[in-house]
Amino acid sequence: MSVHLKSQGGVIELFGRCGPDDAEALQQHLLANPGATIEWSGCEHLHAAVVQVLLVGAPLVRGAPTNEFLTTHVAPILRRTAK
Repeated sequence: MSVHLKSQGGVIELFGRCGPDDAEALQQHLLANPGATIEWSGCEHLHAAVVQVLLVGAPLVRGAPTNEFLTTHVAPILRRTAK
């Protein structure tokens, strides 16, 4: 799994390659931790299912992923929809 809830501060970390199985884990973390922040500085890839969970959940997102496509195309959309 590439989705982890850090024990301090309500931060959900996305790192490495987040595949379709990570979407459910991310959704569960977001539901259990309202107001959580996503840290994705170590993220190399996001499956479309993970992006959809982020779009619907609209958490605050911090950092910049290591993948240029995510930085250029996905990050602006997620920041625009953040609460």
